[in-house]
Parts: sequence; C-alpha cells; structure tokens
Amino acid sequence: MTEMPKLDALLPAEIAERAAQTGVKKANLSAVNTLMLAILAGGFVSMGGLFATIMTAGAAGVLPYGIIRLLYGLAFCLGLILIVLAGAELFTGNTLITMAWASRKVTTRALLRNWALVYSGNFIGSVISAVLVFLSGEHTFGGGAVGVSILTVAANKMHYGFGQALALGILCNALVCIAVWLTMGAHTTTDKIMAILFPITGFVAAGFEHSVANMYFVPVALLIKTFDPAFVASTGLDLSTLTLGGFVNNLIPVTLGNIIGGVVMVGGMYWFVYLRPQSK
Repeated sequence: MTEMPKLDALLPAEIAERAAQTGVKKANLSAVNTLMLAILAGGFVSMGGLFATIMTAGAAGVLPYGIIRLLYGLAFCLGLILIVLAGAELFTGNTLITMAWASRKVTTRALLRNWALVYSGNFIGSVISAVLVFLSGEHTFGGGAVGVSILTVAANKMHYGFGQALALGILCNALVCIAVWLTMGAHTTTDKIMAILFPITGFVAAGFEHSVANMYFVPVALLIKTFDPAFVASTGLDLSTLTLGGFVNNLIPVTLGNIIGGVVMVGGMYWFVYLRPQSK
C-alpha cells in the first residue's frame, strides 16, 4: 500500500537538516549554473520592486502611511515567491549555507565562491532589469506617479548613515532568512507562498534594507536622473544626494548587515540549537 505524503510542515529540527543539505547542494552547483540562477534572482527581485512602486504610486497623502507600507510589502513579495518556486539563487538567502559550513559539510572556499558568484549575478540581473525598466518608459506611467515613486524610494536610501544602514540590513535579512527557512518546511506551493508573505511584507513595511533590492532601486533611479532630466525637473524632487557614490555608501553597510542577519541571527542560531554536535 502506498504511503500517504506528509502534509504537516517539517519540525524545526527537520528544517535545520534540510537547510544544511540544501547548503551543500548550492555550494556544489557549477559556476555557470550558479551565476545564471543568480542573474534570474536579481531580475525576480527587481520585478518585485517594480510591482511595489507601481502599487503605491500616487498613494502618498491619499492613504495612511501604514496602509501604503502594507501594500508595498505585499507587492514586493513577488520577488521571493518567484525565486523559491521558479528556482533561483539569492545572495541574502544563501547566507544560510553557513549552516552546512558550520557542520563542516562545506568548505570556506566553496562558501565564499558561492557568495561571490551569487552576489555578482544578482547585481547583473538587477542592473539589466533597471535598464529595461528605464527603456520601457515605466517611470512616465500614471502621469509620472510611478517615476516619482521610484525616485523617492531611491533618494530616501541615500540619507542613511553607515550604522543605520547596517542595522536596517541586519533586521531585513533576519526576516528574509526566516521566510526561506519556513519555505523549507513547507510541502505545497500554497504553503511556500504563505510562508513568504508575512516575513517579507513585514521587513518591507518596516523599511528594512535589502542589498539585492537596492541593486535595482538605485540604478533605475540613477538612469532616470541621468538620461531624463526633463522628467526629474517636472517632479520637483531634490535628488542631489542620489549619486553613484551614495549608492556604494549604501550598498556596503547594507550588504554587511544582510550577512550578519542571515549568518548570526538565523543560520547561526538554528545551527547552535539543532545541528551542533552537543545538540545531537
């Protein structure tokens, strides 16, 4: 008699084992496949970012702040849903490979190789998406409301100091990795989507900082500022702080924060509880 498939979600200890096994598979994936899947992930996150800015374009002064952030977060979930269900490699989620590394199933070299390839691929995919979104003229849609939304989001990121950006990055990836962790315990497509919705909506609504998302948000705004000055002038926005240097100054602490949030607050904690030798 055929055994019925398990319907209940995996228990945390079982998820920890699966996370370690998944880390080994990711670390051993070929360089070409890793890079291609990372480029896809950059594109998926960018589409989530575009969806979020469209969803809330023109909402300021019409809807309460909390409702706007809720809608923004729900729309942004598209990115991780596509990554998990369609299959792609996201740098922030791959910080969980450290669970396999801490169990000595993955070497330091393999871990860093994966991170370097995935981070680079995410950047390439995000920038390509930014270029395509700019060329599509998306920023002129909605009477220019979409463009105002894009520019405002990017400009606001330029005002964070190093410490604030670092903290926002830590908080962000703690929730992103929790979302990825929950999907590992899920069995169905619906389970996985539901596991993603609340953690991702929460981090976006709270204004936490995601390095890969910023690889799209800031470049697309820089393209608009550089190549469509007439549109920028029509918005009346002060974009003096929106520069390539400001982008780098944002990306560095946010990336470091994302690493800390994923490695220490999620991967490290669960490895210590469930996978360290004494726990077994």
